[in-house]
Amino acid sequence: QDIDVRTALQILADHAGLNLVVTDAVKGALSLRLQSVSWKDALDLILQIKGLSARRTGSILWICTADEWQHRERMAAEAHKRQTEAEPLQFRSFQLRYARAEELSRSLVGQTSSGSTQSTWAVAGSSALGSSALALGGSARALTSRGSVIFDARTNQLFVTDVASRLDEVQRLIERIDVPVRQVLIEARIVEADDTFGRALGVKLGLNALPGGNSVSTGPLLGVDLPASTGPLGGANAATSAFSLLGAAASRWLSVELSALEAQGKGRIVAHPRLITTDQKKALIEQGEELPYQAATSSGATNVQFRKANLKLEVIPMITPEGHVMLEVDVNKDSVGRSTVAGFAIDTKHIRTEVLVENGGTVVIGGIYTQSEKDGANQVPLLADMPLIGPLFQNRQRNVSKTELLVFLTPRVLTSPGGTGP
Repeated sequence: QDIDVRTALQILADHAGLNLVVTDAVKGALSLRLQSVSWKDALDLILQIKGLSARRTGSILWICTADEWQHRERMAAEAHKRQTEAEPLQFRSFQLRYARAEELSRSLVGQTSSGSTQSTWAVAGSSALGSSALALGGSARALTSRGSVIFDARTNQLFVTDVASRLDEVQRLIERIDVPVRQVLIEARIVEADDTFGRALGVKLGLNALPGGNSVSTGPLLGVDLPASTGPLGGANAATSAFSLLGAAASRWLSVELSALEAQGKGRIVAHPRLITTDQKKALIEQGEELPYQAATSSGATNVQFRKANLKLEVIPMITPEGHVMLEVDVNKDSVGRSTVAGFAIDTKHIRTEVLVENGGTVVIGGIYTQSEKDGANQVPLLADMPLIGPLFQNRQRNVSKTELLVFLTPRVLTSPGGTGP
């Protein structure tokens, strides 16, 4: 009851085995009744009640008022600034191997290009305030107010002028971020097959669909089927979103099954592109045509413009710490629709999803169906042309075929140029 705050702080410091330094401004009394509370929680409670601030340096615990500590930090910052301004400027050049000199130079002076996302990096340093960091991000400036940087895009070099301590921090920063970026080989197979092929493929490769599942984990063999209501879909005629996962072992047999599909006449491989992109960079595959249409101008006249009707596949891979690949996939299938006065309409089917795939595994995206009808007739020559009885020797039928567009994506993490694997 009514214990002096300095005495309470000394009791906590003795319990924690710390040396205590308390300023003269810390005074007053308080009443406490605490049970089963750690000394850290008790200290935080006292600091909040009395409006105090604490800093720990090694085995020494400093206690003062919040205003006193702000004044100390402000004075230390001004002293550090005066010391920095008194230091002579030095010049140093940095040869970059993987990072772009132009982008890094903007980061050093706290500038970002329009429309870009600025990363945040930090390198530990030291100053008069103790531990500090050289941070890049947003509008932060890594150099001092006297520092400057220029870049040479041709040789990919940075030329930095600043005090020696800040140049050392810039060098440590560059050593950490100027490293090879891991790359991903994305093999895409775009297949048009009859609507029974996907199910038959799952049976042959041992893939089991899990209806309604919308969360996956990576394993040797996975299967997921998402209904249209659970995925973010868009487009005029949104397709039923469905995707499945094949492990790396099952993916080895995929080429054999697709070759058999073409041999049996049940489908065809529309495209088989292979491309390499870096981690978290977009890869684009596009195939189709441009259709003309008439558009009115502000003056009332009309001119001819073009709109794409194609198959577009956008993939953004992200390599996880475990070596798997998170794929952000955007599939857009446009086709020529009915003819209008202004031109042809475009029928659009759009699927967007994210899925985790093991390295070397395959994600199968389907659900984009196309239905076609074909009228045919069989007849007996001569007899079918006879009046009255001719229809008896004719057989007319309508064939309805349903094909599904399947997109097979197989990501493989490539070994970096430095010799380190995924």
